[in-house]
This record gives sequence, C-alpha cells and structure tokens, in this order.
Amino acid sequence: MAEFTSRRGKRQEDGGLGSVLDLLLANARLVLGVSGAAVLAIATLAVKRLIDRATSPRDEGDPKAEQKTLEESWQDLALIKATPKLPKKQRREDLSEPLLSPARPPAPEPRACSAPPETPQVEFSPPRCLTLQEKLLSHYSTRLAVPEAQASLAPQLARSICAQLQNFLQIKCPELPFGSLFLSGPLLDGLGALAADHVHLMLPVVLDAALWSLIPGEDTVVRNPQYWMIKRTDLEYFPRGRSPWDRFIVGRYLSSNALNETLHKMLVASINWPAIGSLLGSVIHPVVASQELKLEVKHDQVELSIALFPVVEMEDKVLLAAPPEGLVENLWLESFYRAEVSKLKELDAGDTGARQRCLRILNGICKSHPTLHKLSGSPLTHVILHLSATSSDWAEESLADRFQQVLEELVGYLEKGVLPSYFNHKINLFCELLEEEIDEMGFMLYRAVSEPELLLKEK
Repeated sequence: MAEFTSRRGKRQEDGGLGSVLDLLLANARLVLGVSGAAVLAIATLAVKRLIDRATSPRDEGDPKAEQKTLEESWQDLALIKATPKLPKKQRREDLSEPLLSPARPPAPEPRACSAPPETPQVEFSPPRCLTLQEKLLSHYSTRLAVPEAQASLAPQLARSICAQLQNFLQIKCPELPFGSLFLSGPLLDGLGALAADHVHLMLPVVLDAALWSLIPGEDTVVRNPQYWMIKRTDLEYFPRGRSPWDRFIVGRYLSSNALNETLHKMLVASINWPAIGSLLGSVIHPVVASQELKLEVKHDQVELSIALFPVVEMEDKVLLAAPPEGLVENLWLESFYRAEVSKLKELDAGDTGARQRCLRILNGICKSHPTLHKLSGSPLTHVILHLSATSSDWAEESLADRFQQVLEELVGYLEKGVLPSYFNHKINLFCELLEEEIDEMGFMLYRAVSEPELLLKEK
C-alpha cells in the first residue's frame, strides 16, 4: 500500500510535470515556431529521462544495470549537447506579446541564388573627331548637293520659258536683231550649291561693229574699269536710224537703262505668262517692282528665279546691261563669268584638281551666311584663281589645306579693301562693298581661319 501510494504519488508528480511540459511545448510552438519547439521538446525529453532515473529505485549491486544507467545518461547528455542552440532572444517588444498570440508564418529559408550570367562587357571607344578634310567632304555631299529632281527640272523649265520668250520677241520686235537666247549660271555649269533656284537668261544684242565702239570705264566720268560705254560712231556718214538700236541712244551712247525699261514693260504687260505657266504646269510671275528683269517660277517640285540680261559681245568683251545704281544710265558691266568657269575647268583638267569643289563649298557657305553672302560668286572664284597661280597642289587630298588658305587670302584682301580681278588687275571686285560690310566679313573670316568649323555649322 505504501509502495502503491509512493508510485501513485510519483505518477501524479509525473502527470503534473507532463502537463506542465505539454503546456510549455504547446505554447513554445506558438512562440518559437516549429523548429524552436522541436529543439525544446528534445531537450525537455532528455531532462525528464534524467529525472526519472534519479527518482527510480536502483538495483544496487547489479553492475550491468549501473553500466546501462551510465550509458543512458551519456546518451542523454550527448543528446542535449547535440541539440542546436535556440535562436537569440526576440526583441523586447516581441516578448511582451501573449503566449497564445497567433504564430507568425515561418520565414522562408533563403535559397542560394545562382549568380546571373556575366554579360560580355563591350568596350565603348570615344567617338573619333573628324578632320577638317572629312568635314568638308561631308558638307559637300550632304548639305550642298542639289536635289536630283530640282537639278533636272529647273533647267528644263528655264529652257521652255526661254523658247516662249524667244518666240514673243521675234513676233513683237522683228526689227531688233536679238540673238538666240541661252541659259547661263552656276547651275548649268555644275557649280550650283544648296538649291536649283537661280538661272540666268542671256539675251544677245547684235551690234554692227562699223557703227559702234567701246569706251573703257576709266575713260568715262565714273572712272571705273569694270564698266564700259558703247558709243555710236560715224553719225555724219551713218545718221540715226541706220542702226535698229539707235532708238536706245542717250547722248550718242547705247543706254543699258533704256533697253532694260523697254524689255521690262514687255515682260510685265505684253506676255501672257498665266497661259505659258499653265502649259508648263507652273505659275510664272514677272517681278514688277524690281529694276532688274526677273521672273519668278513656282512648280510643285521647284521654285526658280530667272534673271534676264541683255548682253553685248564686242572686241572679246562680254558686257551686261546691268548698270550701277545712280544717275549714270549708259554703262555696261563687264562680265568675266564665262572666262572664270573656263579657266577653272582648264586648271582642274590639267592636274585633276579640286578647285571647283572648293568653290562650291565656299559658295554654299557664303550664300547662306547673313554676313558673307556678298562674297559668293565672282569674288571667291577670283581668289581661287589667284591662289592657283602660287599653289600648285589642288588634289582632293589637299582640299582642307587649300580651303584654309583661301580663307587666309580673303582676310588679307579684306584688310586691304581690294580684290583685284584675275583677268584685269585694274578692277577692284570689292569696290561696291561698304566699309562696314568689309569689317564684318573680315572679322568673321579672321575667326574662321583658326576655327574653320564655324563656317560649317547650321545657321
């Protein structure tokens, strides 16, 4: 009975201890999570087994039983030592939560992420700076090239208008011996730049050399060798009316102004341009306000300006009816355009040079520049011709060097205010420029000598 009571008490104690442990384990699962509860359960089981052995009666004198008890104790101690340590205590605010609070979901175990495949590193080299030579060639091929449609359509329209005007003059003025109209200008000679928008229409005035003679400009009141006067001769033997051009005489000289005024009236009032334009699929308007003889042509693909110039060819001179502004109305301007183009092509053909390309680049730059536009055309051509007399290397590979050299030569001429004509050194091609214009051009080109790229930028 006493033995039963002691065993029952022991079982009650064991039952009480087990209840406490069960409660502890249940709450441990909530507090510590599944892994933490498992660790605590193993440790508790080991401790309980040690307590059971300590309170259970031993079989004294039985060496095997003692050896077995000792081995079990080592196993339990080994079990306790082998049990992994619990994680560190939670933060104080976590421990203040009730034991029966909802369990947090276990944090997912971090997976070992495989390193992303290394992307091959591409070495980016800095953009290569273009040389002046490359910039000039790029400028020539991209910005200066005249669109092919314009380059073919503009001369075609101009020739059609030329034929219509020729027919009109033959019908309207059969007594005036005009020669055959022909086209001229950079576009026709392969020197056009930017756009096919300008064409010259040359109207030959045929004079009888026995009745007319040329007077040099320096022998006239204007003292300008670039202009000439055409004098009617032998009026004693060949009175007025002998020449059909006598109607345009002013003070014994053939007046360029009088001829231009007559032609201007015809262009504005006598020609049915709307009808001609409808035949050509375009709209044609004569420029009324201008003293020059001009036609504006608008087509779907091109807009064209046609300038009409009466021209006299005598004594190896080409004279245009383009007098200077002022009171003198009998002057004729000597034109070197035909000689300029012929000489450039001759020089380039002789050494496979790039003079014409250099001229196109410079013309395109100056034509679109608000300060340099008056340099385009004849002045640039004469600078290149002067330079060709001293610099023989005009190969395409030397284009950049020649380009800079032309700029330097231009600055020098502007400093002096004098650019002599290649064909007549008495003529100053800068004579009609104002001093302020020369200063502005010189300043701009002086900067461009050290930094030519300034001229190649968009304006």
